[in-house]
Amino acid sequence: MIDVVSVASEAYPLIKTGGLADVVGALPAALASHDVRLRTLVPGYPSVLGAIENAHTVAELADFFGGSGQILAGRAGGLDILAINAGHLFDRPGNPYMGADKKDWADNWKRFAALSFAAYEVGRGVMNDGYRPRILHCHDWQAALTPAYVAFNAPTQVKTVLTVHNIAFQGRFDWTIFPDLRLDYRAANEGAIEYYGGIGYLKAGLQCADALTTVSPTYALEIKGSAYGMGLDGLLRSRADALSGILNGIDDREWDPMIDPALHTHYSHNSTELRAGNKRALELRFNLDDSPGPLFAVVSRLTWQKGIDMLVEVADDLVAAGGKLIVLGSGDADIENGIAGAAARHPGKVGFVRAYDEPLSHLIQGGADIMLVPSRFEPCGLTQLYGLRYGCVPLVSRVGGLADTVIDANEAAVEAGVATGVVFAPATAEALQEAIHRAIRLYDRPKLWRKMQRRGMKSDVSWDLSAEKYAKLYRRLLGEKNDGSDDD
Repeated sequence: MIDVVSVASEAYPLIKTGGLADVVGALPAALASHDVRLRTLVPGYPSVLGAIENAHTVAELADFFGGSGQILAGRAGGLDILAINAGHLFDRPGNPYMGADKKDWADNWKRFAALSFAAYEVGRGVMNDGYRPRILHCHDWQAALTPAYVAFNAPTQVKTVLTVHNIAFQGRFDWTIFPDLRLDYRAANEGAIEYYGGIGYLKAGLQCADALTTVSPTYALEIKGSAYGMGLDGLLRSRADALSGILNGIDDREWDPMIDPALHTHYSHNSTELRAGNKRALELRFNLDDSPGPLFAVVSRLTWQKGIDMLVEVADDLVAAGGKLIVLGSGDADIENGIAGAAARHPGKVGFVRAYDEPLSHLIQGGADIMLVPSRFEPCGLTQLYGLRYGCVPLVSRVGGLADTVIDANEAAVEAGVATGVVFAPATAEALQEAIHRAIRLYDRPKLWRKMQRRGMKSDVSWDLSAEKYAKLYRRLLGEKNDGSDDD
C-alpha cells in the first residue's frame, strides 16, 4: 500500500470553484483499487472545518505564517481529510481566492505558501500519530511550492508530483516576499524560484518536483510550445522526460443519468428518448418555448479562455439557424452582458442563469442536445466528459483534452461509426459558426444522432485507466515494480 497526500486548494464536495475540485475529490476513490491510500490536505476554510467528522489534532503548527495553526484529521465529504486550521489565513467567507469585491486576497502568497509548507511538514513526519506519506501529490500553483520546500529545506525522503491543471495560472508575486517564505536561500541562489525578477510558485514546482503531469496528453505536448506554454515552455522542454499527460476522468457514480437525483427523467443509452422530459424541464427553467430544433448549452466560466466571447458573436445566427441556447455561468462582465443581450433579443430562444448551480448543471447535461465547449485552450475539460456520459453531444474546439476525448463527426468517422461529437478548428467565431450549422444538420438526422448519443454514453470516461497510470507513476518514483503493461 502506498501512502500519498494530495495537496490542493479545493476539493469537491467541500469547496469548489472549478474542475480542479472535481479531480481532487475523485482521485482517492479511483486510486483505492490500485493499493494507493490517499489523504487530501486542504486549507481549513469554514466549509471544510464545518464538515469534518471526528476532527482531531494531529500536528501543532506554531508561529505559522503570522499566527498559530494545527493540522486536523477526519472524514468529510467521503474523503480522508487533513485540514489546516489557521483562522488568520483561511477563516474568510466565500471564494477561497478572493473577497466579495472579486479582488484576490492580498496575502494569497502567504496563504498558499502556508499550504505548501504544511504539506512539506507532513512529508517530514510532523504528525503525532506516526503517519508519514511516501509521496506528496501537489495540484496547481497553490500547492507548487511544496516540491521546492522538499528540495531545499531540511532533507526528507518523500517524493513529489506536481499536476498542472491550467498553466495560465502561475502564482507570480514580488520578490520582496522571499524572506517570509521559510524557503532555504539556496532556492534563490540556484534560480529555482526566481521568475522574471519576481517569484513564480508554479515555476518552482515545475523545476523541483520529481515528476510532472498535466491533465491530457495533447495539453502535455501543447505546453512545451510557445503558443500554450505561457512563458514556461522552455523549462518544460528541459524537463520533458519528467512530464506526462494523464487524462482526467469523472466520477461515474456522481454522474449517472440512471440515478442522478437532479434529473427530471432518468434514462440509459438504450432509452435516450426519455431525455425529452429533462429537455422540457430545462425549457421551463430558462423560460424557453418548446419549438423544435436542438437545444445548445453552455456550463462554464464566462471568459475569453473558454471562448464564450465567440459564442456571443454567433448567438444571433444560432437562433436564426433554428437552435435555442441556454447558458449557466458567470465571469467577465462584458461577456455576461453579451449573453444577457442575446437573451433580451431572443425571448423564448435564449436563456441565461448568471450563477454556479451544481444540480442545474446536471439537469442541463441530461436535457440539452448539444454541449458547447469552444475553448481557446483547455488542459482537459470535464464538461465534455459529462456531456458524453449523459448523451449531450459535445461541440468542442480541437485543443488540449477536448481533442483527446471527442471524435469528430466527419464523413469518415460517421461512416466508420465512431463519431461522438463535433470538433472544430481554429478557435474562431467563424469556425464555431460553421460547427454549429454542422451540428444542426447532424441533429436533423435522428437515427444518426441517436447513434452518436449512445456511442458517447458507452465511452469510458471514468477514472479507471487514468488512476492506473497515476499508480504506476507513483511506483516508478518509489523504485517499485509495476505490474501489467507499460504506461503507454
